[in-house]
Formats: sequence, C-alpha cells, structure tokens
Amino acid sequence: MFILNNDQYFPPLDTADENGLLAIGGDLSTERLLLAYKNGIFPWYNEDEPICWWSPSPRFVLYPSEINISSSMKTILNNGKFRFTVNRAFTQVIQSCKTVTRKGQEGTWISPAMQSAYTNLHELGYAHSAETWLDGKLVGGLYGIRLGNIFFGESMFSIKSNASKFAFISYVKQLQKENVKLIDCQLHTNHLESLGARMIDRKIFTKILAAETGV
Repeated sequence: MFILNNDQYFPPLDTADENGLLAIGGDLSTERLLLAYKNGIFPWYNEDEPICWWSPSPRFVLYPSEINISSSMKTILNNGKFRFTVNRAFTQVIQSCKTVTRKGQEGTWISPAMQSAYTNLHELGYAHSAETWLDGKLVGGLYGIRLGNIFFGESMFSIKSNASKFAFISYVKQLQKENVKLIDCQLHTNHLESLGARMIDRKIFTKILAAETGV
C-alpha cells in the first residue's frame, strides 16, 4: 500500500487494490484535495483511521442527460411544496450530512477535519451545496466539488421524505443547463441507480476528467 508523504503526489490509479484503495496518509490540504479530484481520487475514512484515498473501478457516475425522474417525483418537483436553493446553507448541509442517521449506517465518515477542509473549499468556490427547504426549514440537501464541467458528489441527507431526491434532481437539472458533462457518484447505491446512475470503466472516467475538469 502506497503511503503518502508531504509531496503533492498520488501513485498511478492502476495500483489501487480490487476495492479501489489507492493510498493512505497525507493531508486534506486544498492543493492535495484538488489534485485528487482532478485525477479521479477521493478521501474516505473513519475518524480514528489514517486518511484513505480511493479510485474504484468501475466508477459509478450519472450523465446529467440520463437522469431518471419518476412520475411521482415530477409531481413533487412541480407542486411547490419544496423550495430549492444552491449555496445558501453549505455549513448546515455538511453538518446535517454528518449528523442525520441513515438506514443501515453506523456513525459517520465526516470528521471535523473533513468538515473543515470542505468548508474551506466552499469558501474558495470549489465545494457547493444544494438545498431543499420546507416552510423555511432545511430538510434535505447535498454537497460536493465542482471542477470545470464535472461535479463530484460527496454526501446527501434528508429529514423529510423525498427531500434529498428533490435537491439532487433539481441540482442535476441546473447542472445540465451549466454544461456539466458528468456527475461522479463514487460508489454504487440503489438509490442513485434508480435515478439513472451507472458504472463506467475508470479509464473512460479519467479521460473525461482530463478533458473537462479545467484545473
């Protein structure tokens, strides 16, 4: 296993193990995180572990034009119950992604160090949030990294039925208008598969990144 030092470097992606684990160690500096995302790498680890860097193959992604919107969600999108915003409550969104429990999940991987690093990326214009509001209260949302025409999704939360799905679909529709070519979903979930996400080969993924990240 490759152990990172202070150099801004990652090993070749084809050295990742069968689960996609590429390297451990290093830090969560802005420079390292931007280098990671541009090359199809993301950090994911528990708070009491060293930083683990991943590049799974195949990669789970969504092409914005392939978003699958059910008839029931079309009704929710159009009935005016929820309100959608972008970058209005980044701090609240990442905190909620950390604290709101999910079925079948114990604990969280969003450590204070991760929170701080991504909040800094938000302040620099790289990390973005999408929010769902109900009666003036934040009830769902997501956050991730935007580099050029690629959006790298990180986490989402919901405290009302369909609130995170509403934020995700609304944001995908906005990203379509902004010429985003691909949304990185990282790892497979049935929820995102139902919305149109699918697996692609890592070589195809990194080729798209090279052409579209613009960093």
